[in-house]
Amino acid sequence: TQQRKQSKGDPAPPQDKVQQPTRRGRGNMDFFRRSFQSDKDPPKSTEPGEGKTTSALLLVIQADAYDWASIFRGVRLRDGRTVEVVQAGWERLLVSANSPSMSRSALLVDVKPDAKGDGGGTYSPDFVLVRNEARGALSTQDCRNALFGMMYAGVPAVNTLSSIYSFLERPVVQAALNGIERRLGGSSFPLIPQSYFAGHATMMYGSGFPCVLKVGHAHAGLGKMRVQNHHDWEDVRSVVAVTDGKYCTAEPFIEGDFDVRIQKIGHHYRAYKRMSISGNWKTNTGCSIIEEVDLSPNYKLWADEASKIFGGLDICTVDVVHDSKTEKEYILEVNGTSSGLLPERSDEDNGHIRDLTIEKMNAALCPPRTVGNV
Repeated sequence: TQQRKQSKGDPAPPQDKVQQPTRRGRGNMDFFRRSFQSDKDPPKSTEPGEGKTTSALLLVIQADAYDWASIFRGVRLRDGRTVEVVQAGWERLLVSANSPSMSRSALLVDVKPDAKGDGGGTYSPDFVLVRNEARGALSTQDCRNALFGMMYAGVPAVNTLSSIYSFLERPVVQAALNGIERRLGGSSFPLIPQSYFAGHATMMYGSGFPCVLKVGHAHAGLGKMRVQNHHDWEDVRSVVAVTDGKYCTAEPFIEGDFDVRIQKIGHHYRAYKRMSISGNWKTNTGCSIIEEVDLSPNYKLWADEASKIFGGLDICTVDVVHDSKTEKEYILEVNGTSSGLLPERSDEDNGHIRDLTIEKMNAALCPPRTVGNV
């Protein structure tokens, strides 16, 4: 077991990391001028005697916790290319994209220097690994336009950019989970009952109290409150009225003695339970004791089913609450590409993410070997 400060994302050090500009990083004006040329022939290699580039550029979007250049060090793709890593958070990315007939460079990413003026450069990534949310709770943390640019360019990614787009809004994810419950039944996929309200005017909650109200798209316990009775509900409803049209959801409050996170990275599974010691009813926040547990058949089923939504999730976690009164377990939510890791297993799990990413890069960037091109 381990006591730690628990949150939805990974633990964050003071600042993010970005690799120094690599062979592919150029001066901004020169790079943009080259990229918008109509000549669609592939760029010449800077390595003597080579007819193709000798590395593939991987953009890792993570502002916290890990040094991905070290994690990928020494790794090669199936065609022999090395993997260059550029790492930065969403807020440091300026993105533009081109249609196929416009330019040979579909995606251009300008990485702003960090607070100390280090790093930065302009790149055309071959692949993207996303480990942070593209949108935070505040308007200043909204980086959806950068995500849209990557989708426009069609760059391959883990998780897929279309699935990351779907995870921008809670009701879209819940709708996919509702579909699983309809197909399997509540006994096999025990999703917590929930109501959706498009705005304050429709907030007529028909279930019992206390309940949990979640306002808007925010994660990690933000925008979430416990409502004790219908009098409090009317007070909360008046607050939602001044949130500039935010939607909200409501669900029964479960008195849980612990929650369980089921993690799936490619074909690798892990499950661990979190027991709050801070007295916070939000079991995914505050101080918790964390203990790894066996992967039960139900846990595996729930992770497998969740990983199928939105065309497939390479990285996902399922959060489950254990009802202290009835001993039943309820599925609370599913998280996607930004899912946090168990701290003492993070090195191993980051290795699984690396191997998964290389597998996807090989599939996307390396043509299969045939008799004609061996």
